[in-house]
Amino acid sequence: MSKLENALASIDAANRHDPDVREGEPAAWLYGRRMSAECNRLFPDASEPLQIAARGQHIERWIMKRQDFPEGRAGYLTWRTTLAKHHATRVGEIMQDAGYDSQDIERAQKMIRKEGIKRDADVQALEDVICFTFLKWYFAPFAPSQDPEKLDRIVTKTALKMSEPGRARVLEEFDLPESLAVHFRV
Repeated sequence: MSKLENALASIDAANRHDPDVREGEPAAWLYGRRMSAECNRLFPDASEPLQIAARGQHIERWIMKRQDFPEGRAGYLTWRTTLAKHHATRVGEIMQDAGYDSQDIERAQKMIRKEGIKRDADVQALEDVICFTFLKWYFAPFAPSQDPEKLDRIVTKTALKMSEPGRARVLEEFDLPESLAVHFRV
């Protein structure tokens, strides 16, 4: 088994423990597989650190529950930052066990912590993969639970996180209502 295969298998094994089951599979495992599929589709020549970051972006997400952090935006942001550090640490441990060097480990961790969106091509690529995965697999079931103004803010933030080529591709691949498509226009 290659280093990459070993790392991906270890991430999958960890995510198999997610108690949240969706579509008959642990949610974190399913999300990781979908992230890998989108990464491979959008960036077929992706580096191994990017492939690993995509698969492990939500590793063991269930470990830190949102309700364990304060209410409100500040609590939400603290939870997300703490989770990202956990994801990066766990992926780093898995990569080290698989035989990756410190440079590759640091690259994957930087991507997972989203350090350098809009400035670092790999970090931006991971963000585009995250946004495509959300739009392809999670947006339709999520949207009806949101009031229109909040949904508009979420779509606006999603589009702003993406690269220009990513936003253009969203318009090519998704049949969004005009009220939402406008946010992706380059």
